[in-house]
Amino acid sequence: MGKGDGRSGGFARFFVTAFSSEATVYGIVLVSALIAVGWEYDTDLEVLVFIIATTLIFWITHVYARTVAVHQDNGDDPADVPVHTALGEAIRHSAGMLLAMLLPAVFLVLAAVHVLDEYVAYYIALWVSIGMLAVVGYVAALRRRRPLWRRILSGLVTGILGLVVVGLGILAH
Repeated sequence: MGKGDGRSGGFARFFVTAFSSEATVYGIVLVSALIAVGWEYDTDLEVLVFIIATTLIFWITHVYARTVAVHQDNGDDPADVPVHTALGEAIRHSAGMLLAMLLPAVFLVLAAVHVLDEYVAYYIALWVSIGMLAVVGYVAALRRRRPLWRRILSGLVTGILGLVVVGLGILAH
């Protein structure tokens, strides 16, 4: 896996691509809303299982929808894009939704095993989600080769948008 085999930077490229997709944004907002809904009604473990199960259901649905779209996205003859190719593209495209769940879930696990107080864990998970949205904005500007000040501005604007969305989710429930 050296520089000459075309695989160098594969993981980093995958991560940056996955982390700057609309699936990631959707996943972060979904997980944040689920945390905001669940934390007052269930145990830490129930909230964690609820978030993982719901995110997996939405991810499978997203993969299915993307597979159908890609499979039919090649002109009049959808047979030109084999289903396995469309499925692989859909899984890569939707990976950000699963990535969005991981970091907040770490803090919920820490609450479930009583390392963190549940409310501390929930607030950290929500703030982490807002931070992740800020990173998505930064990465999107980075991928477009914007100057540093525009990357930071993009991250701040996206983070503020995340704060508003998370706040509205909490108020709604």
